[in-house]
Amino acid sequence: MLSIPASRPNAYTGSPLDRASGRREDAEFIDTALASPQALFVPVWRSRSLMRGVEEGRPEAVLLSAEAAQALRMAGGPWAFLGLWDGRPVFSVDCSAAEDPLPLLSGDLGAFADLRAVAGLLPPGEASVLAHARGLMHWRVRHRFCGVCGGACEPRSAGNAMACTACGAQHFPRTDPAVIMLVTDGPRALLGHSTRFPNTTMYSTLAGFVEPGESLEEAVRREVLEEVGIRVGGVFYHSSQPWPFPASIMLGFHAEALSEAITIDPEELRDARWFTRAEIRSHERHGFSLPRLDSIARRLIEDWLEAE
Repeated sequence: MLSIPASRPNAYTGSPLDRASGRREDAEFIDTALASPQALFVPVWRSRSLMRGVEEGRPEAVLLSAEAAQALRMAGGPWAFLGLWDGRPVFSVDCSAAEDPLPLLSGDLGAFADLRAVAGLLPPGEASVLAHARGLMHWRVRHRFCGVCGGACEPRSAGNAMACTACGAQHFPRTDPAVIMLVTDGPRALLGHSTRFPNTTMYSTLAGFVEPGESLEEAVRREVLEEVGIRVGGVFYHSSQPWPFPASIMLGFHAEALSEAITIDPEELRDARWFTRAEIRSHERHGFSLPRLDSIARRLIEDWLEAE
């Protein structure tokens, strides 16, 4: 089995931001940027992003000026510097404390919606920035206390780090690595139906979190063996995808099956089957659906189909 290259970028990648991490400790720069009329703010409300045009199927991100975002910042939620977009400072601001933040904003600016539902329709740069803001604010809201001593934490590095006020421990945003893999035996691909899928007909690639002390290749082989009882030989990297839902990065692989018999872990899967390329291409006729177009799972499947 040869490595199959990624045919195009994954959703939430291709950020237009210069993260300018070297400026995060420059208090004067951050204060000036916060007050700048050129500044842009990405609001996050209870893990939802502000967008317009969602119901019409033409979503676009709504970024606020410093003046428009002032009411949200006054609500006291966390904020953070994300970087520079064509030289303009960009910040995220969480307004989850408000029962309804829209009345705090002037004019009809859209509505807060789940980014996952529309990411495939957004311009790539906008999807990446919204995902960045969502992931960072999720961490900030849930990391108010120190995991070492339990003391209160306060922000550092323009919101990109936290420091314990009691023991001084430094804390940084967490991203959990997860492997996601399409297992094939040459003419067929192995797809499973997870117990967690809301779509009752969807079959997708297998996936799981990397454990401490484990290489990515070892994680692929372990997860496949645990979930479907298939032994895996070659493991070939494909691409990665930020997945801040809430805090992961998906590391995509194609994997070579060394065995055929499927033994399902019922706690993880309702079903798993081998599918030919013809069956996957005509999946609707065969009574099953595939992952969403914006997912790395779909990209792994499509690139394997095209590599025939």
